[in-house]
Amino acid sequence: MKTRILLTALSLTLGALATQAADGLDRTVLPIQFPKPPALKELYAKDVKAIPPRQVVNAPQGAPNVVVILIDDLGFGATESFGGPLKTPTLDRLARGGLRYTSFHTTALCSPTRVALKSGRNHHTGNMGFITEMATGLPGATGEVPNRVAPLAEILRHNGYSTAAFGKWHETAVWETSVSGPFDRWPTRQGFDKFYGFIGGEANQWAPYLHDGVAQVEIPNDPNYILNTDMANQAVAWLKFQKAMTPDKPLFIYYAPGAVHAPHHVSPEWISKWKGKFDSGWDKLREETLARQIKMGVVPAGTKLAPKPEAIKDWDTLSADEKHLFTRQAEVFAAFVEHTDHEIGRVVEAIDEIGQLDNTLVFYIAGDNGTSSEGGMSGMFNEMTYFNGVTEKVEDMVKLVDKWGGPETYPHMAAGWAVAFDTPFQWTKQVASDFGGTRVGMVAHWPKGIKAKNEIRPHFSHVIDIAPTVLEAAALPEPKIVNGTPQIPMEGTSLVYTFDNAQARERHTTQYFEIAGNRAIYHDGWFARTVHRAPWESQPRRALEVDIWELYDTRADFSLVNDLTAKNPAKLKELQAVFLKEAAKYNVLPIDDRVFERFDGDLVGRPDLMGKRTSITVAEGMSGMMESAFINVKNRSKTITAEIEVPETGAHGTILAQAGRFGGWALYAKDGVPAYDYNFLGLHRTTIADTKPLAPGKHTVRFEFAYDGGGPGKGGKGTLFVNDAKVAEGRIEHTQGGLFSADETADVGIDLGTPVVEAIGAEAKSRFTGRIPKVTVEVK
Repeated sequence: MKTRILLTALSLTLGALATQAADGLDRTVLPIQFPKPPALKELYAKDVKAIPPRQVVNAPQGAPNVVVILIDDLGFGATESFGGPLKTPTLDRLARGGLRYTSFHTTALCSPTRVALKSGRNHHTGNMGFITEMATGLPGATGEVPNRVAPLAEILRHNGYSTAAFGKWHETAVWETSVSGPFDRWPTRQGFDKFYGFIGGEANQWAPYLHDGVAQVEIPNDPNYILNTDMANQAVAWLKFQKAMTPDKPLFIYYAPGAVHAPHHVSPEWISKWKGKFDSGWDKLREETLARQIKMGVVPAGTKLAPKPEAIKDWDTLSADEKHLFTRQAEVFAAFVEHTDHEIGRVVEAIDEIGQLDNTLVFYIAGDNGTSSEGGMSGMFNEMTYFNGVTEKVEDMVKLVDKWGGPETYPHMAAGWAVAFDTPFQWTKQVASDFGGTRVGMVAHWPKGIKAKNEIRPHFSHVIDIAPTVLEAAALPEPKIVNGTPQIPMEGTSLVYTFDNAQARERHTTQYFEIAGNRAIYHDGWFARTVHRAPWESQPRRALEVDIWELYDTRADFSLVNDLTAKNPAKLKELQAVFLKEAAKYNVLPIDDRVFERFDGDLVGRPDLMGKRTSITVAEGMSGMMESAFINVKNRSKTITAEIEVPETGAHGTILAQAGRFGGWALYAKDGVPAYDYNFLGLHRTTIADTKPLAPGKHTVRFEFAYDGGGPGKGGKGTLFVNDAKVAEGRIEHTQGGLFSADETADVGIDLGTPVVEAIGAEAKSRFTGRIPKVTVEVK
């Protein structure tokens, strides 16, 4: 056994050198530099006796296909594969044929984990200290992935791989998401030949805003459309086409569904399977999950359940309405997880059908962080309420439980379920100082390269380890120069050493964690941490310099329940020094514990595509303008002036709209009558409309909104004009002061995604019947 392990390790370690020796190519400089072709002396091409061989880059002989699957917002204790209650047969299938990693870690947040995963460097090295929407001007947090951090996809593409990304991206600086680009940090300039998915942080499964490459995708008029299925269809078609054309060329697929990030959307037939499965509540679920985890060997015998955060109520103290609402939330979430895994299964099965699974290295990472507790204590029917400081009430939401998960909802679940699905840990997503925020289930499957089956690997590992693992498995060297730019060396550790040796000594021995002041350090089995702020808390608990630190020995304390600070203060002091050393090394300093303040780009030094502009002029054909790439009309007065041409058949449809069903506004015409609607979070709708239709011909339709002032989210007076004559006015009592939408856009002549005005509809149904040469939006 030991001999085989040593031979395997030696083979993989020398693989890159063997590859270079075999083809004579230096793969440490990408693109690969070919030798200068020989000079030919013949005058006529027909006289050339030997045509010089064509210079081409092929992947190393036998290099595997690579598939990296990254689920969103799913914790360690969620899936059956890791002792949880949620059915994931595809994950189970791969685990039975491969390895379960039980000490695998993320950064605790979306964008940072994605950059770290695909680059092999820490998230601050990739300038992604927080999500892209909250980037700052500070080093390590600018939201701009530097050229010195070439992603794995670019390295593989230059080494003869076909590459594709499907699903969520969330790595492009928000001021670079418009039609003007630049597109350097879009997927197709980050190493992927093919991209089909969404650029932002979340998507409406029923009505997503998608791109194919950099081109907008028109969603089909299909009542059964859902993104999870569409994405799997696209991936299956692409991989089969690739292998039909070039069967010997390996693939790299990055498959990152927006699931199971909020909104939790799934069809009723999947939800019905889970009816009544969570009636016993989150406390009982945590106990049952831990018992299964111990029985399966996923956690060590004797592991204790970490206490819940104090803010999470005991299930037995909840009212009947709360229990009814919360169980429905969990049923929808469970169905969302199961459906997502099912669609991933279709992709895996397609690889198997074409005879490629045996030599495909699959990493199935069941979470880019822990389960999200951003739904607060009661969950949300519309997640956008959270970003606008509106608290939804149980008595209102419980009336809507039958709609939960459908297209009329944009829901999130109560934080108690997040803690339960992160069992046996205490905390959740965003808390980088707890394994509930960072540790997720990960499965590696590669029949040709991993001989061990259905085994567990407890070695400490991190998303930055995936890229170096792939390079070693493919016998490729880490490049020193990519596209003319010297590279920062990868900071992860290859996991190949663990593939066939369960007893191998751990190699990833030090790792810092930090997100918005929640910070920790892992070092030689010890773990020191401080919880600076809970996800549902609007402010830090205390100043950074007086944070309370804790000390744990993870070798004997899997769930972090036995704080050894009092017994070993010297060790804590030692680890705090290690944290500061690592923080200085990887651009973590200065620590930025601001959260909602980061929405203000001027305050934190984030560029704004609109800059100091007070107006923008758009026209028909301009659609898909994300909120971060459109003029900000929130918390101020505005004037919208539209020059339109009405056909003989009359005016109908959207003139200009922003966002949709869950909050937004629209200037439009219905059956010829011009109107303006303000949709406040789907809770209150105000219509200010003319009483008579527009005649055929040219018209100027103007809407003026006089904001009350006095802070964000206040009301104001709206007035509608046609050809400078006032035709209607009205009071808009509430406006959205924080965010209209995380995934919907501003559109001229159409309303993409979901409709602001239900009677007008969205997508093709909302298209304006006339012409719109010019619309000007001015703000004060």
